[in-house]
Amino acid sequence: MARVEDFLKDRVAVAPDSTALSDSSGVKWSYAELDRASDDLAAELRKAGVQPTDRVLLLVENCAAAVAALHAAWKVGAVIIPFNARQTEAEVAKVLKHATPAAILMTSHVSPDAAAHGARMGAHEITGAFGSLLLAQGTSDPDADLHDVAVLLYTTGTTGDPKGVMLTHSGIRFGGMASSGLRKMTPDDVVYGVLPMSHVFGLISVLTGACFTGAHVQIEARFSAQKLYDAAMGGITIIPAVPQMHALVMQYTKEQGMERLGAPKLRYVSSGGAPLDPAWKRKAEAFYELPLQNGFGMTETSSGASATNNPIGSPDISVGPVTPGTEAMIDVNAPGGNGVDEGEVLVRGPHLMKGYYRNEAATAAALTPEGWLRTGDLGKIDAENKLHILGRSKELIIHGGFNVYPPEVEAALNDHPQVIQSAVVGRTKDGDEEVLAFVQVSDSDRPSVEELRAFVKERLAGYKRPKHIVLATALPAAPTGKLLKHKMIEVLGGDLP
Repeated sequence: MARVEDFLKDRVAVAPDSTALSDSSGVKWSYAELDRASDDLAAELRKAGVQPTDRVLLLVENCAAAVAALHAAWKVGAVIIPFNARQTEAEVAKVLKHATPAAILMTSHVSPDAAAHGARMGAHEITGAFGSLLLAQGTSDPDADLHDVAVLLYTTGTTGDPKGVMLTHSGIRFGGMASSGLRKMTPDDVVYGVLPMSHVFGLISVLTGACFTGAHVQIEARFSAQKLYDAAMGGITIIPAVPQMHALVMQYTKEQGMERLGAPKLRYVSSGGAPLDPAWKRKAEAFYELPLQNGFGMTETSSGASATNNPIGSPDISVGPVTPGTEAMIDVNAPGGNGVDEGEVLVRGPHLMKGYYRNEAATAAALTPEGWLRTGDLGKIDAENKLHILGRSKELIIHGGFNVYPPEVEAALNDHPQVIQSAVVGRTKDGDEEVLAFVQVSDSDRPSVEELRAFVKERLAGYKRPKHIVLATALPAAPTGKLLKHKMIEVLGGDLP
């Protein structure tokens, strides 16, 4: 069976001295050095009693040592669980209880949160060619059902226990190769790696795709608009990001008195994790002076399932045709469907998850007997066979008996020149659902609520217009930059009637 770490072995055989990665702590490794670092760490894991099909939890913020940990676990035959170190002790405890890892590694040198987790667990420091990590001992518990699984990625739902998505070696390899092909990566590329590697986008689209190609990943532990701006001006060639990251770097550049980025070597910019709207897409393309490519994927699909390949200025706001080897269909009779051409998006292909770890009921609900994944997203497929995402079925707002898709309302708000980004959610009140809008603006250049109401009145039917608009200088967001809609009312809705 071909395995993910074989990509690294192939790069060492072909170009051992080419740069594999650099990180914000000053580490810069060739592919041969990454191979040696992961060998050293694999030896430490074996010393700790880790066996094939054991789980290794990695409490991580992006750094070179974390990449070494991925390959080290795979070399031992273990399953890696990348988990963002900024999660709370309670969230980590749920994963520990469910996954029963044999060892826990923490990137304490780049993450105060990881160091705090390590202190609570009584972890000790280990050192080697990989640098320095904290290691806490678990109990070896091999699971033969994981023989083909490379990664367990835990989804962060708003309620209930987390679900561990089992991604196979073959699925991750497929996802990495597809990502490389879509971006036309070469060994000369420098890919910006700020998307967390504890998330499928950063782990597969960025790290695995680059390793397959032999590209250089410039790793950043945490997102900041200034750091992304500096990296772009410093020569990166590919920026994979989510819309919120693009919006913030555009705002930062505007505050520096510039309307265009003007990055010397940048050649490819992509957006994922949230729908695009036409006006915002035009602004982003004018800013980068490049086409903004869009795509669709999720943890359960090993990242990308579809992607665009449009020229600059294209009005297309779809997420493109499905990637080669992937199938998609629309269940128009699913909740939120219209019975004609809109409904739940179903995806099938070699990159789908094996299932949810130790959760047969959730697996059966998500995967049909015919091998289709129910994504939970509402969408449609147009005459050109391009997929359009209308929103999450759980985020659909039904106001006055009409369907309100939050991305459409957000698009109208984001078209305002003083709006950085927005998040629209529903709230049940008096037997109906209200449309609520949370809008990020700058302290120095902010519109009034009345201005925004007048602005969207020209763009939206009455039932789609927000009942309440809340202005804020920051919106709750995940480490990926993706807005946390389920936190909007809790964090910013204190003054709502």
